[in-house]
Amino acid sequence: MKKPKYQRILLKLSGELLAGKQKFGIDFNVARTIANDLAALAKSGCELGVVVGGGNIFRGRSIPRDSIDRATADYMGMTATIMNAIALQAEVERFGAHCRVLSAISMKEVAEDYIRRQARSHLADGKIVIFAAGTGNPYFTTDTAAALRALEVDAEVLLKATTSVDGVYTGDPRRLGSKSKKLKQVSFRTALTKRLRVMDSTAFSLCMDNKLPVIVFRYKPGAVAEILAGKEVGTLVTQP
Repeated sequence: MKKPKYQRILLKLSGELLAGKQKFGIDFNVARTIANDLAALAKSGCELGVVVGGGNIFRGRSIPRDSIDRATADYMGMTATIMNAIALQAEVERFGAHCRVLSAISMKEVAEDYIRRQARSHLADGKIVIFAAGTGNPYFTTDTAAALRALEVDAEVLLKATTSVDGVYTGDPRRLGSKSKKLKQVSFRTALTKRLRVMDSTAFSLCMDNKLPVIVFRYKPGAVAEILAGKEVGTLVTQP
């Protein structure tokens, strides 16, 4: 079997992806499809970490300003990611793969506390590790959590899966149409100077400062396997 391009990866999945066409909550047919894909990757020898968002259940930034404060809203969003993580874990285990949920907020009855050494040990043992509750701190997105966890476990690449665009474009393709061109590869510096939308600024800075490559792509079953096989999928954001 051909050696995969990346051995240890961090996959960022949005909560919206788990909602499917219903837009809210968890579509378990979608969750099962994703879980089957993740289990197949793990069985192929890929060391796989996953950060999952919570926007399908609760999005803190949508709370009116005259309602609860931002920090409280962010903590509520973190608990939503835990719900998604344990649902995805259950579906992954249906396909015979070993999976652990590590949470940045202590919830010992349903998830292990996040400990860096334990996460690395699980990955080395071939277990899928789902990182829940973001960074455990308000004011940080799950994009930032994905960048942070990827660096902590020495992932070789951060894969950012989207539900809409299939990569990074020169402009918003939904607004500009054919005037916006998809980029196969772009440097961090170019993305920064041209203000291309890759991820939030904190996550982007973490990846750029630590030379962690990012691949932005539209999620579909088999897409990650194609990336591991060396195929050009989405947009690679890397050092020049």
